[in-house]
This record gives sequence, C-alpha cells and structure tokens, in this order.
Amino acid sequence: MFGAMQVAKRIPFDDNPEYITYARIAYVSAQVICLLINYYCSFRVKKANDLTVLKYVEPKSPMSQEPGELVTTTHRDYDLNEISKATRGVLMGTIMVAVMHLYMGYTNPLVIQSILPIKNALESKHALIWIWGKPATGDLKRPFKAAPGMFGMASQGGPQTDKKAIAEAEKAGGNKKDE
Repeated sequence: MFGAMQVAKRIPFDDNPEYITYARIAYVSAQVICLLINYYCSFRVKKANDLTVLKYVEPKSPMSQEPGELVTTTHRDYDLNEISKATRGVLMGTIMVAVMHLYMGYTNPLVIQSILPIKNALESKHALIWIWGKPATGDLKRPFKAAPGMFGMASQGGPQTDKKAIAEAEKAGGNKKDE
C-alpha cells in the first residue's frame, strides 16, 4: 500500500491531464477485474453445488444482550452469500472513490485503488478455494472467521461452530435459515 501511495504521489497529474485519463482507465479496469473474479467464483460455486449442511451461531452484536442466532445453510449458499458481500464491497468502494475523484477532485485514490482491490480479490477466502483450488480446511473452513478489524484486533469473535453453542442456540429458538 505504501508503495502504491509513493507511486501515486510521483505521477504529475497537474502537468499532464492525459495521466488522469490513464488512471481512470486503470481504475475502471481493476474494478471490472474484481467483479469478474467474484463472478467466476460464484460460477464455480454453482457448478459444484455443494449441498452439505452448515450450522453455526452468528456472533451477537457487541451492543446487544441477546444470544447469537443459529444459522442453518449449505456450503453453496454460504459461499454465494460471502461472494455477494465481496461484490457489494467492490461496488461501495467504487462509489466512494468516484465521489472522492469526481466531487472532491482527488486523483491519488484512482492509482491506489487500481492495485489493491485486485490483490484483495485474489487473496480472498473464496478465491483461494474456488480459483486457486486450496482445500477448505483450517482458515478456509466454513464459516470463515472474521477478519481482524482496525489495528489488527479481532472483531466480535466470529461464528461459533462448536456443538455446545449450536445446542444452546437451538434451545433458545433463534433459528434462521438461509435460502
């Protein structure tokens, strides 16, 4: 990221407006590549059609006193949901950079966001499984653990898959089915 920032600082956008056009083309191309990566992963998930049942307890909200909610789904639906979240993330990032560039006049985010999203998409958990062919074990075991939040601190734990937590959630009656 720091390397991309240094490159973006050294590009003379003010001296040559043609560079802005190149940066825009690179940015749009990077976002399209990210969307294609997500589309390819969803295609592979649908083709594999893994209907293995997956039960887990969603982590509760940090501000809530309610217990976590039991989710019953399949590997296929879980993966499609995660890919959908990643696609929404790409689209939201595109909107944010578009506002920063078109409304506020910043050009450096175009350069930085032409590199990082592709890297993140290719290193995502669903890409590791469906593009690179890694087995869904360890860190890639479903449900995926929550990524560390800001400053490397883990967020609210992540989904619980132990039998005790699932049994408690079933007793509490908080069952949610993903269709």
